Amino acid sequence: MEKKSTYTWKLGMFVTVGLLLFIMAIYFIGKQKNLFGSTFHITSQFKNVSGLEVGNNVRFSGINVGTVEEIKLINDSSVVVRLVMKDEVREFIKTDARASIGSDGLMGDKVLTISPGVSSRKVIENNGQLASIDGIEMQDIMKSVKKSVDNVGIISDELAIFSHSMNNGNGALARLVRDDKMANSVSNTLSNLETGTKGFSDNMEAAKSNFLFKGYFKKKEKEKEKKKEEAKEKKEEQEKASKEKEQKEKEDKQKQEDAKKAQTEKEKKN
Repeated sequence: MEKKSTYTWKLGMFVTVGLLLFIMAIYFIGKQKNLFGSTFHITSQFKNVSGLEVGNNVRFSGINVGTVEEIKLINDSSVVVRLVMKDEVREFIKTDARASIGSDGLMGDKVLTISPGVSSRKVIENNGQLASIDGIEMQDIMKSVKKSVDNVGIISDELAIFSHSMNNGNGALARLVRDDKMANSVSNTLSNLETGTKGFSDNMEAAKSNFLFKGYFKKKEKEKEKKKEEAKEKKEEQEKASKEKEQKEKEDKQKQEDAKKAQTEKEKKN
């Protein structure tokens, strides 16, 4: 009898725990699928739903706010997606919001994302419709990646050809890179050129001090100073002429005003 009572107690505990777990599962699933609480519905139309399925999450500002309730094919280029949303977020979704389809991670489930509007202040109504944004397909991404890989391959081939030409060619650039003698020759030439330029400058300074060329350099310096003086005088004359012109215009303007004033007084007397 005692053994039967223990068995009955264990069975009752097992059933109770199982029932509690079942109720909790129903609650969490219902909460996730918006079976409890107030909800509203909106729709959006897409050309391609990209694998979106009924039951997938709907996100707004990164938060799960609803689920996909129905996906209906209208024609060969139009699919209507019906969403069930939590009523508490309706005040934040404006009529100019946009719906798009993305992935939850790189290889995750599809997610319908609602982007907030920017200009409208009107809240979306129940059974209202949102405009949609076509998502980027994986096929388009793969095409772009393939094009980039092809370009990298072309650049690699060109670099290989250039490297082979530099290592085995007989051109001046290839010889300069490979031939130490030619590189030293170019370096010596540049050094000689620099030395020659410095020597030429030193010779010119020495020539200025030489009594045979001193008169010539003094003459050049006088001509240079004379040109500076002429340029300075020309500039002063231009400034003087400009000032005289301004003064004359001012006097003419004053004469016109005086004449107009005299004419006005004359008319008043008459």
